[in-house]
Amino acid sequence: MRIAIAALGVVVLGGASLFALSGRAESKQQLEVSGSGTHYFTTAIVHSQEPTPEQWMTQRSTDIVELRGDLEGYLLYHVTSEIVDGTMVNTGKQAFSGTIGGSEPLYLFDDEFRFDVDLATGATTGIVKLRESKDAREGKYRCDLEVIGTGLTPEGNASVSYTGTCEEFGG
Repeated sequence: MRIAIAALGVVVLGGASLFALSGRAESKQQLEVSGSGTHYFTTAIVHSQEPTPEQWMTQRSTDIVELRGDLEGYLLYHVTSEIVDGTMVNTGKQAFSGTIGGSEPLYLFDDEFRFDVDLATGATTGIVKLRESKDAREGKYRCDLEVIGTGLTPEGNASVSYTGTCEEFGG
């Protein structure tokens, strides 16, 4: 059951939202970003699986997503998957470590993501909001990405492509 749930959780980072700039430094630059990635289901760590009172299930796991292209680096993805009425809803926390458009290495966080996966069709939609660390000393970034699952690798990992916007603010 663990493998089946992980294989159904095709990563789709998604959604475009406007940046709220109140109380923030002026934007230095806005980058249109794109690239590809791999969600490594084969190395996922399943921490727990619990049936719910509705005869569905909640699973907690840690996964890794590698991003290539304008974002180069890794997402450490701590996810809670709730399966109800044929839909898997993924929420939790994730941290990105890498670069954006050749920037210096940085660390971004997201605790607002949500993915909805139709278990019958595999169709996945979601939203991700990568934000800078509260103690960032250099430039600060915000990224909104839309990512679409493009299939599975022969090893059983998910391939994805992403597009979106990253905005850099003054330090």
